[in-house]
Amino acid sequence: MLSFYDEIQTKVFNLLDNNLPKDLTYHGPHHTRDVLDSAIRIAKYQKISEDELDLLKLACLFHDSGFTKAYKDHEEEGCHIAEEFLKPYNLSSSDLETIKGMIRSTKIPQSATTLLEQIICDADLDYLGRNDFWPIANTLFKEVSVYLNITDQNRWNQIQVNFLGQHHYFTEYSINFRKDKKQQNLEEVKSRII
Repeated sequence: MLSFYDEIQTKVFNLLDNNLPKDLTYHGPHHTRDVLDSAIRIAKYQKISEDELDLLKLACLFHDSGFTKAYKDHEEEGCHIAEEFLKPYNLSSSDLETIKGMIRSTKIPQSATTLLEQIICDADLDYLGRNDFWPIANTLFKEVSVYLNITDQNRWNQIQVNFLGQHHYFTEYSINFRKDKKQQNLEEVKSRII
C-alpha cells in the first residue's frame, strides 16, 4: 500500500466534509465511502494487483471531489484537485494519468476502457443493483430537485427507468452480483410510474 494513502484519505475527506454543499444529499462524503468500499470489493474479485488497487483507491477518493467547485463537469475539477493534492507525493505522470482516466470515466454516460475504469464505474453505480437502491435513489431525487429542478416524482421515475434501462455493468463481479437485482429495481420503478 502507498505510504501516503492514509494521509491523502484524511485530506480528501476533510475537503469533502468542509467544502461540499450541504444540499448534496447524494454526492456527499458517504457516497465516496460507498464507492471506495464497493471498488475494493470488486477489485478483490477481479484479482487486480496491489499497485493497481492503490491507484483505484486514490481515484475513488477524488472521483466526486470536483463537486466542491462545480456541479456540472465536476469530473474535470476532480482531476485538477487530484493533481494538486498528489503533487507533493511524486507519483509518476503515467500513474496520475491513470487516476485521471478513472475519474473521467465516471462521467455519465460512463466511458470505461480499462479494467480499472470499469471497476470504478461499477463501484460508482453499485447501488443500482442492491437492496438499498430506494433510500439511495431518494437522496438523488432530493439532490436533483435542487440542482436540476426535477421536482415531479413521476418525471423522476421516468428518468430512472431510462437510466436503469440504458445502464450496463462492466465487470464480472457486478454482472454476477448486481445485474439481476438492478433489473428487479428497474421493474419496481416502472411499476411506480403513473
